Amino acid sequence: MIEHNRRNAWHLAALGLVLAATAGCDLPVRSAPDLVWGLHGVKPGHLYKPRVAAFDGQDHLILADLTDRIQVFDRDGQFLRCWRTPEFNVDGPSGLTVDRWGRLLVADTHFYRVLVYSLDGELLFQIGDGVQGTTPGRFGYPTDVVIDQAGNFYVAEYGENDRIQVFSPEGKWLRQWGGHGYEPGEFLRPRALAIDEKDRLFVADSCNHRIQVFDTQGKLLDCWGRRGSRPGELSYPYDLAIGPDHCLYVCEYGNHRVQKFTLDGHSLGLWGAPGRGPGQLSNPFALAVDSRGAVSVIDSLNHRVQRFRL
Repeated sequence: MIEHNRRNAWHLAALGLVLAATAGCDLPVRSAPDLVWGLHGVKPGHLYKPRVAAFDGQDHLILADLTDRIQVFDRDGQFLRCWRTPEFNVDGPSGLTVDRWGRLLVADTHFYRVLVYSLDGELLFQIGDGVQGTTPGRFGYPTDVVIDQAGNFYVAEYGENDRIQVFSPEGKWLRQWGGHGYEPGEFLRPRALAIDEKDRLFVADSCNHRIQVFDTQGKLLDCWGRRGSRPGELSYPYDLAIGPDHCLYVCEYGNHRVQKFTLDGHSLGLWGAPGRGPGQLSNPFALAVDSRGAVSVIDSLNHRVQRFRL
């Protein structure tokens, strides 16, 4: 299946790619994916509307889909292992992060908690008591989680809350910020998080069609993006990741594409277009960048993964 899709990827030209070279962020340009893989289904190794992804330190790609499975593949899509989250829900987790200690952080959205696993699937602990709520320490619908240099957890959530909550390395509630709204510092469904080596927190403020950047205390540092389809504009940014080139990659659910930015918001390139062929996407939910700088985009409604460089 993988070899078949790899050959097909080179038979079709994807969309024209817009690239503005910037020192330190320019990469080899390819308009077609170098790998397309995935088989629609619920068996081990199959994908059923995959929604979230993260690479571990060995460049193993960890995916979660609507079956509440967490599956692990090698970089080229060969199935390695899987496990399930403790309870089943038809929507599955919304966020995955592998932290620098090799733990898998799972935003278990519809069970109102964060699960912390070993990479072998052992549940280590959870944050949140699994009861939906708006009080500090409880969640509406948690969507993503990352840690800072001190090991504190940052959890994004939507619903009545639309906020960021911060927890200590032991899971104790520390602080929160945000709120439902359109103004800078407010959110409409904060969908994904990324944190850089300077502990700047990047938030995909999806229904406001923008990226907001904060320090660890919740001070707003930057805010950019508006709704649209031109370079620099966004339509429902659902996921983001910082690559080894120190650039920000944003998965746009609404524009069926991936866009690359400098960390201060300058657009460097676009990849993807609506459709089902190689180089085309159907409502992609997520992406992950491996240690070589290649992007694996989770082509959700096509039940597959496409790998490319931008």
